Amino acid sequence: MNSGAKGKSQMPSLERRTWLGALIALPAFFTTACGFQLRGSVSLPYKVIAITGAPSPLLRADLEMMILTGSDSKVANNAKDADLILEIISEVNNREILAYNAAGQISAYRLNSRVAFQATDQNGVDIVPESEIYVTRDMDFSVSTVLATDVQQQQFTNSMRMDLSLQILRRVSATARPRALAPSGVKPAMGKP
Repeated sequence: MNSGAKGKSQMPSLERRTWLGALIALPAFFTTACGFQLRGSVSLPYKVIAITGAPSPLLRADLEMMILTGSDSKVANNAKDADLILEIISEVNNREILAYNAAGQISAYRLNSRVAFQATDQNGVDIVPESEIYVTRDMDFSVSTVLATDVQQQQFTNSMRMDLSLQILRRVSATARPRALAPSGVKPAMGKP
């Protein structure tokens, strides 16, 4: 066999490389053109955010991770150094019985997670007044797989906490955007053209 012919058949031509490159780049172009954003990315108009109040260490870590990886903002340790102060007022996680089977044993639980929060700027002006976000997940339960159910419950709880963190930051982003873009000193005319 000719070694030159073997090498040529395995090497794609320049034209084929161009077409493959175009096929790979085209979906990326279309998803960005329609406004697609990766889940977890939030556009926050604040450069430095402080997390205060009474968040659990895991909720604080999730919020910090979302802020640092999903936005251009930084996290401040001191509220005096922040443009936005995100105060976690309360965080409640619980589990309630959702269903019983024919034998009267528990067959499903509902996991609930609720976070109350507010966001203010450096001057104490409410950006997001006291609000509450509530997330639930339904989980099947079997007496024969108690250990697996505990692991599944922990996974659901982690997922719910991540969802809460993302929803809190999205609420801050949606509420703060008009204030951040409006020129200072201009008041909108109510009902006037």
